[in-house]
Amino acid sequence: MLAASIQVSGEPLSAAEVQDICDRLREDGVRLLSVRGCRLSDRDFGRVCRGVAASRCLVQLNLNLGVVSSIGRARHLADALAANRSLQTLFLHGSPLLDAGLEALNPALAAHPALVCLDLGDCLLGDAALALICGMLPPDGAKSGLRELTLSANPRITTKAWARFSVAVAHSSQLRVLNLDYNPLGDQIAAMLAVAVASSRTLEVLDLEGTGLTNQSAQVFLDMVENYPTCLRVLVLAENEVSSELQQQISDLLSEGEEDGREGPPPPPGHAPSSALQPIREKPLPWLPHSSKG
Repeated sequence: MLAASIQVSGEPLSAAEVQDICDRLREDGVRLLSVRGCRLSDRDFGRVCRGVAASRCLVQLNLNLGVVSSIGRARHLADALAANRSLQTLFLHGSPLLDAGLEALNPALAAHPALVCLDLGDCLLGDAALALICGMLPPDGAKSGLRELTLSANPRITTKAWARFSVAVAHSSQLRVLNLDYNPLGDQIAAMLAVAVASSRTLEVLDLEGTGLTNQSAQVFLDMVENYPTCLRVLVLAENEVSSELQQQISDLLSEGEEDGREGPPPPPGHAPSSALQPIREKPLPWLPHSSKG
């Protein structure tokens, strides 16, 4: 049987539909499963998780937009991830995990042998969760780690925790794509991230859209790409108080570096290129400094 994809969005799932998904997962008939924004009972969510645990060919799982809606569901998912060995990409964007939810998931996430792409955007994470995420960015190649990480729109995280995270990014041996858009980072954290980018031997894409930056931090990035070798190919600075001239200068320099034939590290053996499977990334609503959201 050729593995296929199941993609459902924003609909209630009946018990019969859930049974069909579970059967196909157990028969190794699903490579991509997306139930983004779907409504299903706790019992049925547990059944899907057991199907994920049994699957040997599931590569991408999309549970974006509130599917993992409780600590109980986070624990079910953790059990599934602990048993699964094939999953490479997990999307949880817009799930109200809080720190407790990520703590429940962390042992399975950190130990998973194949997981390389993780989306935890808009998951109401705080400092404790970010400290756990640092452990998913190992500093040497002896342990597999994340290659793509999305942490968009988690405004509860403090400057102190972002500073520690920047150090982990600088020393990560795997990370190639980092999306931090719509977090209130400001120029101080952006400057630390610039140092992390300069130190990194792998980071190619950094999304800082809508993160409260000014020309001050953009100038730091410009100096970095002008004067130091870097793997960086894409830096997103839209929706910040950064002049279009500075953004264009940085973009031009990064394009020149790409034309020079700079290449990033090859993908790990057995891992499909993320672009082959990845859906359009969820983009959060713009962060507002005085928003009551959260």
